[in-house]
Amino acid sequence: MGIGEWLSQNWFNLFSSAGIIGGLWFTAVSLRSETKTRRVANFLTVTGNYRDIWKEFLNQPKLARVLDASANVESQPVTAEEEIFVNMIILHISTTYYAMNDELLLKLEGARGDIAQFFTLPVPKAVWSKTKLLQNQDFAAFIDSSLK
Repeated sequence: MGIGEWLSQNWFNLFSSAGIIGGLWFTAVSLRSETKTRRVANFLTVTGNYRDIWKEFLNQPKLARVLDASANVESQPVTAEEEIFVNMIILHISTTYYAMNDELLLKLEGARGDIAQFFTLPVPKAVWSKTKLLQNQDFAAFIDSSLK
């Protein structure tokens, strides 16, 4: 049986297979592109939420101690407003952490350094010590490992 004869008998199967393979390839390329687009969109959303949280900080002078490296939380305990603000940051970091783990967000290479810088400040450190027991163990371990 020559190639010509084989093609005349199997042309439909050959074109059907080529169409299926082409469709699968197109779907794979589309999914990859959609995944990249979604990650960027998620990153923009996270950035917007981050900006909104810090706008709150800038609009409320009573939160200035949150970033004060010389704040004394022994002589002047953390206020309710400071605790609420730091907890908003913790929730934001938690959401970002889980989105990165599920590959819904681009990896943020400087995240650990940023976290360490924030949670070594007296007010965030005090709030974290109080609330970390309420967090999922893997997230708490991530924050604690970032502080080392």
